[in-house]
Amino acid sequence: MKYIGAHVSISGGVDQAPLRAAQLGATAFGLFTKNQRQWKVPPLTEEMIANFKQNCISSGFTAEQILPHDSYLINLANPDEEKRRKSVDAFIEEFRRVEQLGLDRLNFHPGSSLKSDRKEACKLVSLGIQEALQESSEVLAVIETTAGQGTNLGNSFEEIATIIEGVKDTHRVGVCIDTCHIFAAGYDIREVEAYAKTMEAFERIIGFDKLLGVHLNDAKSDLGSALDRHHSVGEGTIGFSAFQQIMQDPRFDKVPMILETIDSEKWKEEITLLKGYASNG
Repeated sequence: MKYIGAHVSISGGVDQAPLRAAQLGATAFGLFTKNQRQWKVPPLTEEMIANFKQNCISSGFTAEQILPHDSYLINLANPDEEKRRKSVDAFIEEFRRVEQLGLDRLNFHPGSSLKSDRKEACKLVSLGIQEALQESSEVLAVIETTAGQGTNLGNSFEEIATIIEGVKDTHRVGVCIDTCHIFAAGYDIREVEAYAKTMEAFERIIGFDKLLGVHLNDAKSDLGSALDRHHSVGEGTIGFSAFQQIMQDPRFDKVPMILETIDSEKWKEEITLLKGYASNG
């Protein structure tokens, strides 16, 4: 069973997200639990939490089909102690909001070293993850693969594995594969042989037991470019074949796979296309 959806808007409240996903014919969805570009936001009300849970039930979504995303402002690797503390505190608050909504995972970017030593930066990320896990009883931390633009961490499977290994509660840490990001980082997934090689590397270095989310994006950028530029499915430099292979790969069963493609008007069409690939597998 493939869970396929899109990262939907929370305009009007987080409780609207499952309804918007259902309108797309989705079997999964992603969302922010607050404005992703602000540090301070109002807390979730009891009414909003109850409405969100009820709308998930009425729309047929369970926690394993939903992939919340944290704020873009958070950088657990910031070498500045005061700024990093602000990020860690915000990260902990994101975990609390996810838990309040009855969800079980939080997707996030590992952060940027800001020209500090990358190994030391990875240690800071691991420490930040562990601190957040200690403040939450059930939510899983889901590290997203990155394109490696600038000084961003997490553009290799090895670096993500290092971050995971630095967390005490490794059983509560997983990974989100972003197809655009790994392609821009140099992992080819276009043809059958290249796809198999990349997924073998993921299995060997990280393991599919750690796969807790997928972002489905074609790319405007070239293989190995390190540029994070999303495109609609089949319209970029990755092409249709990679998405067909993912949809027919049983290792991606029961993992929320979320479109972040550039044209939301095409999401319903893209979801239908991907469902068709899955049913033909």
